Amino acid sequence: MIKKSEVKKLDACKRQVSIEIGKEAVDEKLQMVLEDINKKSKVDGFRPGKAPRYVIENKHGELAKEEAIKDLISDSYQEVLNKESLKPIDLPEIFDIELKEGSLFYKASLEVKPEVGIRDYRHLKIVRKPVKVAEEEIQKAIEYLKTNQGLDKAAPADDIFAKSLGFPLVKDLEESIRKQLEMSKEQMARADMENQLIEQLIKRADLAVPESAVKKQLEHLWYDTQHRLTMQGMKKEDIESKAEEFKKELKGMAERDIKVFFIFDKIAQLENIKVDKPEMAFKKVMEFLMKEADWQEGGIANGH
Repeated sequence: MIKKSEVKKLDACKRQVSIEIGKEAVDEKLQMVLEDINKKSKVDGFRPGKAPRYVIENKHGELAKEEAIKDLISDSYQEVLNKESLKPIDLPEIFDIELKEGSLFYKASLEVKPEVGIRDYRHLKIVRKPVKVAEEEIQKAIEYLKTNQGLDKAAPADDIFAKSLGFPLVKDLEESIRKQLEMSKEQMARADMENQLIEQLIKRADLAVPESAVKKQLEHLWYDTQHRLTMQGMKKEDIESKAEEFKKELKGMAERDIKVFFIFDKIAQLENIKVDKPEMAFKKVMEFLMKEADWQEGGIANGH
């Protein structure tokens, strides 16, 4: 189909593709589109599919041309991706479309998966902080519960109070609070260890960050931030007045997220870690990194 194609490397991730499709391929596609329109359309004086081409062209010429160009661009773009082994991370921007002397010319701008260099990702150091719940934390949680129940601070946290919350004895209430605090601190300790691994990986990786991916992630983070601030009671106009400030902060987070995505994708490829869904890659690679890491015990995780 393609008569001529050229790929220009604009930077580490951006590519510009120029494509020419010859007159013969354009005519063939236009003929197919017109035949398809002929089958589906009703033309007075002719049975379905039997109207002459000039009649269909007169009535549906512009529509047929648009449809043919759309199909040709879609098919030829895919052909170039396969031929040049390009792996785009998003839809392309198509521009400079021109039908000249029967041939079709157009350009496509796209961003491809960055080349990722990653070294020494096995045996990363993890400091695991042991999880411990202090007695005063349990009592603080009970005081909070009392306040929520509208009780005076001087009111005792006794078995009667425990029963009002659905526990037989106050010691059962305390044990339940201990378990919840331990679970929360375990989650925080896990998040801290994951963060330690991620920070080390970012330092050991070389990659360019595709702008389109950062832009999309920034939009996602900004949407979440607006929702969270609204739920916290912040007024819409106050959020909008600080939008630039928020977005500046979020951009760094978006760039980090995209770096992590491509680093993990590269490790999955190097270690032949197979996933059914892309969103499972992070979990599977993180499991691998945790298993391979060098663990050290650290100070007590106090949740601060």
